[in-house]
Amino acid sequence: MFLRNYWYVAALADEVRDRPLGRTLLGDPVVLFRTADGSLHAFEDRCPHRQLPLSMGKLVGDRLQCHYHGLQFDGSGKCVRVPGQDHIPAKAQVRTYPVVERYRWVWVFMGDPALADPAQICDFHWLADPEWGAKPAYLHVEANWQLVVDNLLDLTHLAFVHETTIGNMALVEHAAVKVQRAPNNVLVTRWIIDQPAPPTFVKVGKFTTNVDRWQIIDYTPPAFLRLDVGASPTGTGAPEGRRVGGIGMRNLNAITPETETTSHYFWAQAHNFEPGNPQMTETVFQQIKTAFLEDVAVFTAQQRAISLRPDALQVDINADAGGMQARRIVDRLHNEEQTAAAHATAAE
Repeated sequence: MFLRNYWYVAALADEVRDRPLGRTLLGDPVVLFRTADGSLHAFEDRCPHRQLPLSMGKLVGDRLQCHYHGLQFDGSGKCVRVPGQDHIPAKAQVRTYPVVERYRWVWVFMGDPALADPAQICDFHWLADPEWGAKPAYLHVEANWQLVVDNLLDLTHLAFVHETTIGNMALVEHAAVKVQRAPNNVLVTRWIIDQPAPPTFVKVGKFTTNVDRWQIIDYTPPAFLRLDVGASPTGTGAPEGRRVGGIGMRNLNAITPETETTSHYFWAQAHNFEPGNPQMTETVFQQIKTAFLEDVAVFTAQQRAISLRPDALQVDINADAGGMQARRIVDRLHNEEQTAAAHATAAE
């Protein structure tokens, strides 16, 4: 199940250069490339002649050339050259997608182009804010995209999956949790008061006493999660908004479905302490990367088990509240999209 009338992250900005990059998004093959002036283009990754992926071709000037018979397509997707003949078939046209570069990511709109308003792109400004140190990354996940969303909305798993980095038992046994739902948003707030800091926080925050720790997860459909996380020494006023003497980070997540059982996972870690220190940025990033690779192992194992027994019993616990609310939002939005599409088809 995919929501189509949304902007999705298709690539890291520096992945898309003057050579074609093929990527499957929401089950559709897409090829990305830049022309000489840096302009971005996104085409269906399929030559209309004999269906060879255009990502196997190359750029000739500002034209994308098919590797099979050399047909060339301009930035509008129109075929402008067929080697060996003057006549160009009128139907020799490649589908194009709206594409935008923002927040060091390349975004593609996968639905009705008439609805592609860049103002609707989810806010990830921390990636481009000089007041924050940040590093983005990409992971390919052999799992359905909603498993990744579930994981990020339930941080009790940190105590078990990430006990050597960002987790400890205080997250499970001493957390005050609040789940709030708006029509198209889920906000999960967790406070862990007067408890030991986990290993990563000790390493980068140099805590020697107990801390007041916060985890505020902001979910926006289809699959964008922005986590406000950090800690301050206990009693310094963090729950009241005075985050002094501690550390603050943003964990930024944009999950793009590839197929029903695989996903593109774009993520980044930003920090507001020593923002101009590349070494600190790398230290924080590597600590979180370790945790994320542990998560990927979990997603992969979950998907294997689900694929073997799709009808197996699955029970819910309190920790699932955020993920369940997010799935309900997605179900409603999907039904609305399908209804609108059916009406549009009937009106044609």
